Amino acid sequence: MSENLEIPRTNAKVSDPARERTLNFLERIYFPEIFRGMWYTLKQMFQPKFTMKYPEERFDPPSIFRGRPVLVEDEGQERCVACGLCARACPPLAISMQASENSDDPKERYPDFFEINMLRCIYCGYCEEVCPEEAIVMSKDYDLVFETREEAVYDKSKLLVSKEELRDRLEYLREYKNRQFGQFWNFDEDNNIHSVRNRDKRWETSLSLVEMIEEQRKQGKQPELKRD
Repeated sequence: MSENLEIPRTNAKVSDPARERTLNFLERIYFPEIFRGMWYTLKQMFQPKFTMKYPEERFDPPSIFRGRPVLVEDEGQERCVACGLCARACPPLAISMQASENSDDPKERYPDFFEINMLRCIYCGYCEEVCPEEAIVMSKDYDLVFETREEAVYDKSKLLVSKEELRDRLEYLREYKNRQFGQFWNFDEDNNIHSVRNRDKRWETSLSLVEMIEEQRKQGKQPELKRD
């Protein structure tokens, strides 16, 4: 016979209400818990204060901090190859770009324009996660001021930041996104370790993973797999 759900229950969690713990007088008036909370608040009043007098005192964020996204400028050129992954991964659709090609540029593709609407940006870091070139990263900049909506649309002139200024974030990303760095692949330190291309020596966009291993074997740099 199905259970009658219309019959109210005294306690849905305890089948036998008689086994429930009864509250004493002090617990029923809640005064002990109120005084306990007030005592904790009183103790916190005498703890060291961490309030900064902004803007005289400015917060220096750690490398894990996600500030406004910026484009990495490497030796006077943007790293971005206009693949469009950041624009596709952006939840609020704040990123827009247009790819172009230049025969004089060793990486061939570059963004003709790259814009981020900072009014839409939610600082989620998805663009940084999907970028295969470490071309867009989250900076330490958190102080954004604009008077009009047009000023909130940042183009390449406002987005490009030299990699020297972003070294802390790039080092953090190397440890965060590549926990096997130096254990599986023998990449050079200055290489883009997220890509199969060799950034410093040549731009080989056609190399597959198997071809790259064969190339390393020819150069005597065969990767070693460490097993537990």
